Amino acid sequence: MKTMNRVFKYAFWKLKGTKVYALVGKSGTGKSFRSKLVAQKYRIDLIIDDGLLIRGDRILSGKSAKREENVLSAVRTAVFDDPDHQKQVRETLEKEKYHKVLIIGTSEKMVYKIASRLNLPQPEKLFRIEDIATKEQIETAMRIRYSEGKHVIPVPSIEITRNYPQIVYDSMRVFQKNKRNVPFKRKNVSFEKTIVRPEFSKYGKVTVSEAALTQMVAHCLDEFDSQIKVKRVQVQIKAEGYALTVKLRVPMQHQISTTLGELQEYIADSLEKYGGIFVSSVNIEIEEWG
Repeated sequence: MKTMNRVFKYAFWKLKGTKVYALVGKSGTGKSFRSKLVAQKYRIDLIIDDGLLIRGDRILSGKSAKREENVLSAVRTAVFDDPDHQKQVRETLEKEKYHKVLIIGTSEKMVYKIASRLNLPQPEKLFRIEDIATKEQIETAMRIRYSEGKHVIPVPSIEITRNYPQIVYDSMRVFQKNKRNVPFKRKNVSFEKTIVRPEFSKYGKVTVSEAALTQMVAHCLDEFDSQIKVKRVQVQIKAEGYALTVKLRVPMQHQISTTLGELQEYIADSLEKYGGIFVSSVNIEIEEWG
């Protein structure tokens, strides 16, 4: 039955001519900032970013993860964990006329999960932030995120102020000139972005206890693989950020569906994006049980 459903969905989206693209990169590297450039180049109609469905300069549906007051609820909002949130955005997608959608996420797993929860086809083309931004631009974006806790939503500030006035920090108009090694043909592109300081990072750098970090990591990993249990998270605070040692318990016969490197990246990205916590390293220790 599941195979038949997958075949039916594939045929449906093929007939409708809908294509899904994904923009992936670590937290704070400037994905939202540059998403409009990708959308314009590939004539993408809709953008899904941090719980919001966006068309041009308008928010069509959803709720912003940047409005949440803590890391756990922000993670859940970004991946459309709440059934009512899913339903609202799915219903909007059913009413809208479009051919192309861009999903923004910190990992391939995240964008695949979002596509699945919104009943969209899996992304057929994946962009990495390194493809559309220079190393210097990415480093600058990450430095601003860590030191000032600022995020970007790719719509004009008037759209954000209507629903989330308390998180609006500033707005800016970006004039993007084509540079060598940046794959966009048009010479001058202008977009307005809204700079926000989310509830969970508006008070500057975050100092978090080991107990709180253990809870945060446990929630993230429950989304990732419910059979992996977090025993403890140990923390060292360094100049470049938090160095974590994550002790996990895994059933003896259970096969983790990813590499340890991907698991380390997933934990770091989740904490950085939604907790305002800059993670310098993640060391994983696994204890088998059962």
